[in-house]
Amino acid sequence: MSQNIYDNQRFFDGYAQLSRSQHGLDGAPEWASIREILPALQGKNVIDLGCGYGWFCRYAREQGAVEVLGIDLSQKMLEKAQSMTNDAGIRYQQQDLETAQLPAASADLVYSSLTLHYIVDLPALFSRVFQALRPGGRFIFTAEHPIYTAPQRQGWLIAEDGKKSWPVNGYQREGERISNWLAEGVIKQHRMLGSYLNMLVQQGFIINYLNEWGPSAQQIRDTPALDEEKERPMIFILSAQKAR
Repeated sequence: MSQNIYDNQRFFDGYAQLSRSQHGLDGAPEWASIREILPALQGKNVIDLGCGYGWFCRYAREQGAVEVLGIDLSQKMLEKAQSMTNDAGIRYQQQDLETAQLPAASADLVYSSLTLHYIVDLPALFSRVFQALRPGGRFIFTAEHPIYTAPQRQGWLIAEDGKKSWPVNGYQREGERISNWLAEGVIKQHRMLGSYLNMLVQQGFIINYLNEWGPSAQQIRDTPALDEEKERPMIFILSAQKAR
């Protein structure tokens, strides 16, 4: 079973203070880039893997999706999502994505935000996503960028002149990384970017978009704290498709 870190009260309380928790999709700086590549959702069926508070589930319904399934391992997250949702078109389920069963040929879009870097058996999940999509369906996800996850100790190196750089070591050594983010001992999985791409191709996906995301100049002007994010990609955004 996956580490259920989001049901750790300290982690959950810390996560609740993040902008993306308090302000939803608009609180995530990468959201504008994601929104640009989303297909029209009118009349579509959507699955959200690692749905958290359910922000994307509710957005999909606002955009006309007829049925949305949000899946998360965390009971605390699902309780929060349910408390914020009053819509019979959205269902929430507690499942571990390592073993989650997805209805075959049921979805036009499978979406996931900052969840897949926790998954050990990612090829198996990609296989289940492929089977869950209808012909022409899209799989759009974000994950922590391999440059961000590679070092054994994640953190900026600060030179005497105050300039920051991000250490990249152990990049080709894939596997478990321990991060002390919001709580001690958070387990993540480091993979090379090529590994993500090859896993998708091996399942039959067509890759049609990859963005090694960084903030725009306007975003940095609006939120100066984002300035350091231009030094290295923290996340990537990927869109893949099942052939028609």
